This record gives sequence, structure tokens and C-alpha cells, in this order.
Amino acid sequence: MRTPGRWWRHKTTPEKVETYTRWSFHFFAVMEFFSVGLTSVAPLGARLGGAALLVVTVHATLGFVTVSRAIDWTRGRRPQPTGLMWTLAAVTAAIAAAAIGLAEHGPDREGVDTAAGGVFGVILVFGPGIIALGVRSRRRAFGIAGGFAAGTWGVTSALGAPALTALFTALIVLIGGVFIAFTAVFSVWLLNAVYELDEARETRARLAVAEERLRFGRDLHDVMGRNLAVIALKSELAVQLAQRGRPEAVTQMVEVQRLAQESQREVREVVRGYREADLGSELAGAQGVLAAAGIDCTVGGATAAGLPAAVQSALGWVVREAATNVLRHGDARRCAVRLRVLEGRVVLSVENDGVSEAGTQSGAGPSGSGLAGLRERLAEIDGTLEAGPVGRGLFRLTAEIPLPSQSGPSGAVPAAVAARSVSEVTP
Repeated sequence: MRTPGRWWRHKTTPEKVETYTRWSFHFFAVMEFFSVGLTSVAPLGARLGGAALLVVTVHATLGFVTVSRAIDWTRGRRPQPTGLMWTLAAVTAAIAAAAIGLAEHGPDREGVDTAAGGVFGVILVFGPGIIALGVRSRRRAFGIAGGFAAGTWGVTSALGAPALTALFTALIVLIGGVFIAFTAVFSVWLLNAVYELDEARETRARLAVAEERLRFGRDLHDVMGRNLAVIALKSELAVQLAQRGRPEAVTQMVEVQRLAQESQREVREVVRGYREADLGSELAGAQGVLAAAGIDCTVGGATAAGLPAAVQSALGWVVREAATNVLRHGDARRCAVRLRVLEGRVVLSVENDGVSEAGTQSGAGPSGSGLAGLRERLAEIDGTLEAGPVGRGLFRLTAEIPLPSQSGPSGAVPAAVAARSVSEVTP
């Protein structure tokens, strides 16, 4: 059974902001019902109070639905709820006018004016603020509040209220409506900004992959372009010589064979260099990238210096994949990387508090390809990889690789190497 806390942790940061925004404005409708709907029954009596409770409930329900549809429209999931907004505006105006009429010409009982004034004030403050969620222009949002304030002044004056009282009432409605409208406009702007930042982070990750592919393509072009051109020319020359029965054709084909073998060797070197990853650079790079994303990343333990090149390359890929998963799939606030050199083996662990997403999407499951590729890479040097949730709200990735015997006694690196902090590592 999923607990509320787990439901919240499974959401991404933009989804959390959207949920907070949505329920903040839904709470306006709840406040409206309890603050003026229920409290109007006692001072207005059973019949009149019941009617007031009914109309306030209708208004609160309309506001609740309008908030949901307006935020969906803001995110591009629904069309603009124009009909709902006009309906809410009409109901708001009708209830406000009825509340003014009740205060001016209703029963002369204690508490009637207070109850009518409460209904009037809350309805005219929350109504324009909720409608402002469904408009894109800030001027229109504030214009809605101004329109309701002007209507308040007109209706109040028409019902015989003193000019100063009508003006003061309209001013209160204007201030309250503008404040709620500003809250709505700012909340929508903040929600869109958070989504755009999240999309920008995804775009940055895709651009990094595309840039690496372009670099690899340029390297292959530089290596293979000249050799293939020479091979094509010498093959054409060999064909022409062979057609004429010239023995030099054999010499040209031998040269073509040599160039082909040289091209194979150069391609292997390019691919080998592409696959290799320096552990020190990857540790420093991961710390910098995570810090730039607002994630507190600490790197500790032994230094990468002195480890065999094959071990550093494999662990460098582990760090790269772990940092990518934390950025793209998790909602982590903290990440800790620790490198330990034990008796005959080296252990790298990456732990973060983004278990909600990392545990389900980072490749820890059977369908994940990122960690599966790392396991295959580590298996080539007899290494192992474990990944999964640990403790409460934590996700840990642990890679363990045996050290070659020539590294020192029992495969361990020198003690001085293991004692130095990774903080000394620079890109």
C-alpha cells in the first residue's frame, strides 16, 4: 500500500510545485465554504442561512472546478475554461449583489449585517483571484479585480449606501482582489518557470550526448577520411594496371592492404580512447555538475591516483552513469560518492536521497539499459555492480573491482595512496 509520503516522493520537482499550486487555490474554495458558508446559518436563521449556505457552496464548487481546469489549461492539457470563468464571474456578481441587498434591506437582526458582509467580502476577493488563473495577460488579471471593484461601487451606490461607504467598500474589494490576482499570476509564472527549467535540464543532457556523438564522428572522419581516399585511388589504379597486365598492380594492392590494416588500428585506438574514462576527472566533473543542479554532492574516501588504468576507466563510467541518473531520474537533494581501497579490491559507492525516481527509472530494474551496460563492462574485469533502495528514501549504487596482483601485496595499492582524500582530485 502506498503511503502519502511515498506518493509525494514519487513526484518530480515540477509535479510537486504544480500540486502545491493547485491545492493552494483549491483551499480557497474550502476556506470559503467553512468561513462564510457554515457561519452564516446561525445569524441568518434556518431558512435564510440555508439559502446562503447553498449559494456559497455552489460558488465554492465552481471555484474548485475552475482552478483545476485553469491550471490544466496553463500547462496545455485542456482548452481555456472560458465558459466556467464567465459562469463563476456571473455567480460571484449575483451573490455579491444579493449580499449587499441583504445588508441594506434584510431582517433587522443582530449579526445579519456581519454575515452578509462576510459573504460579500470573501466572494468578491476569491472569485476574481480564481478567474485570474485562466487568463494569460497580467493586465487582464488585474482588470478583472478592478471591474469587480467598480461594480461594487455602482451596486452599493444604487442601493442607497452613502458615497463614502460605497467608495470604501469598493476600495477594499479592489485591494483584496488585486492581491489574490497577483498571487494567481505569480503562481502560474513560477509553475511555468519550474517546468521550463526542468525541460532545459533535459535538453542540456541531450545536447551533451549529441556533442559527444559529434566529437566521435569528427574523430572518425579525421582518421578514416584520408585513408579511405587513398585506398580508393590506389584501388582504382590497381584495377587499371591489372587490366593492362602490369605487375605493378600487385604492389598497389599490397599498399591498399597496408592502408586498410592501418585504418583498422587507428579506428580501434579512437574507440578505445572514447571508451576510456578517467576516474579523477569524472569524480570532479560529477561533483561540479550536481552542484550546478542544486544537489549537495560530497566526494570522499581514497584518491583515484595509483589505481590501474582499467580500473579507473571502469569506475569512471560508473560515476558518469550514476551522476546522469541522479540528474535525469531522481529528485535528490544530496549525493555522496565514496571511494574505498580495501584488501585486494576497490569499492565505489554513490548514494543519494532520490530513491523515488532512481529506484524505478535509473536502470535498476530488469528493463534498465544503463546499469546493465555497466555490469557488462565491469564483468570484463571481474567486477560487480549492485544498485537499489537502501534505508528510508535512499538509493545506493556500489561497484566493486578486484585489483590486479601486480599492484602490490595482495593486490592493494600503497597505503599513502589510499590515505589521500579525493578532494585533491582536480579535473
